[in-house]
Amino acid sequence: MPLPIDIVILAAGKGSRMNSDRPKVLHELAGRSLLQHALNTSRTLDPAKICVIYGHGGDAVPRAVAQAEVQMVLQEPQLGTGHAVRQAMPYLNADHVTLVLYGDVPLIRAETLLSLLQMALPGNVALLTMVMNEPKGYGRIVRKNGKVMSIVEEKDATPDERAIHEVNTGIMAVPNQYLSAWLAALKNDNSQGEYYLTDIIALAVGQGVEIATVQPAHHWEVLGVNSKSQLAHLERLYQHEQAQNLLEQGVTLIDPKRIDVRGELSCGRDVQIDVNCVFEGHVVLGNGVRVGANCVLREVAVAAGTRIEPFSLLEQAEIGADCRIGPYARIRPGTRLADEVHIGNFVELKNSQVGYNSKINHLSYVGDATVGAKVNIGAGTITCNYDGANKHRTVIEDEAFIGSNTQLVAPVTVGKGATIGAGSTITKDTPSGELSLSRARQITIAGWKRPVKKTRE
Repeated sequence: MPLPIDIVILAAGKGSRMNSDRPKVLHELAGRSLLQHALNTSRTLDPAKICVIYGHGGDAVPRAVAQAEVQMVLQEPQLGTGHAVRQAMPYLNADHVTLVLYGDVPLIRAETLLSLLQMALPGNVALLTMVMNEPKGYGRIVRKNGKVMSIVEEKDATPDERAIHEVNTGIMAVPNQYLSAWLAALKNDNSQGEYYLTDIIALAVGQGVEIATVQPAHHWEVLGVNSKSQLAHLERLYQHEQAQNLLEQGVTLIDPKRIDVRGELSCGRDVQIDVNCVFEGHVVLGNGVRVGANCVLREVAVAAGTRIEPFSLLEQAEIGADCRIGPYARIRPGTRLADEVHIGNFVELKNSQVGYNSKINHLSYVGDATVGAKVNIGAGTITCNYDGANKHRTVIEDEAFIGSNTQLVAPVTVGKGATIGAGSTITKDTPSGELSLSRARQITIAGWKRPVKKTRE
């Protein structure tokens, strides 16, 4: 059953320092938009409602989200964070607690947010704060006798308040029974002329509502993105955390600083990953899998004992156990390899199934094909699967041998145990156990002389 919480994600900012036409929250970190990171974390908390407040970028943000369970709310004009949250109030439950997050703060952990909510659910206001050696640019937490009294934005702070090192991260949890009235009471008599959400803290104190504080375990959880430089910095922080998690699970990383996980990477025991590998979407590596340098794996499951050699690209494919892939192999979507399959250098597969212990070792293209067990496909072989309008399927049955430089013009079936002579163009089904070939007759023209260049006068 969902917790009695609603989540409001503020995502209306323009992000002018990004120097981009794309709304700031749609810039990507680890292969997902900043906003998508916030949404993914929000869902793990099982809220009753998620509202995203958008503004700049027109309908680009709603189009990018397009998720039924997310309520998109337009803030127009943008009059500050307090005004933004006020736009969401019609969609929130009066008996719930609202958790306020930010679409440009992608790394906040669910564990931290749960700690914050535990402090708020009894009816308190809960703030996520952080102590910083250099707090410049952040709102300060003003306390009296240890209790939070207010939050002062730096531009409005006195010299004494600017000397405070405990700062506001912007993330807070507020009981909705108070929130609506506090938002309505906000004033914009500040240096920005905006309605600050942080001003509700003083209102809460005035009503005797307790202000609880929680601090994140890691400083990077609350870092926001306002520039491409900051985005790059968070990317490396994120990848460092992914690498450390993999190392703790027992994965061998040849260089933890040179791996990019842009999704979810699940590894069995004794997996080894060389440098500059990229993993996108959901990737599963079984026990003993080895991935060579400079490989890209996208939405791939690789069974135990398989070795992927350097510079290979695999996407939306299933790889069996004890296979050998690459180097310089490309495995395209819809491909399934059985156990002990060998796919060699400069081989491309697309939407094909390859049976047990079959080998395609050199410079071949196999697309829209069903290849049986113990098949050997020679160098330079291609399945001609496209007639200019439609795709057609090639079937190569068990134990067939395809000679080098063969063209198999689909739809066509090569029978079980058949042999295709090198240099053939096969346009008709070939019988099982027989040799089939099609070649022009080789002739030699006696006395033929190679042309020579004419001498210039």
